[in-house]
Amino acid sequence: MAIATMHSVVLDCPDPRRLAEFYAQVLGGKIEPGDDNDWVDVTGPDGHKLAFQESPGFIPPQWPSLEHAQQLHLDLQVPRERMDQAEQDVIALGARRIQGDDDGKLGFRVYLDPAGHPFCLCVS
Repeated sequence: MAIATMHSVVLDCPDPRRLAEFYAQVLGGKIEPGDDNDWVDVTGPDGHKLAFQESPGFIPPQWPSLEHAQQLHLDLQVPRERMDQAEQDVIALGARRIQGDDDGKLGFRVYLDPAGHPFCLCVS
């Protein structure tokens, strides 16, 4: 029997509302209502939650780096035939590509979200 169930994954960032808007659009999720701009929840269509917590002294991770390790990254699945369009879409939302997929050989591409957290678009 499980000891607990997963509620959400929480990312520190300087602007929770902005980062929640980015991921809500990427995942097709919705921002949960709330008055607190220090903490914003996004629920995806599958019910999974991402939460964003204000961290005024936030220092974004560097990828790859041992000094400022990523500590966490998100793998987001995309059908192979939609990979190029998905890349264009996340870049239009404010992401920045930092590693390509070696012409499809790797099966994933690495990006930084608007706050600097690494995430991957992975072939599903």
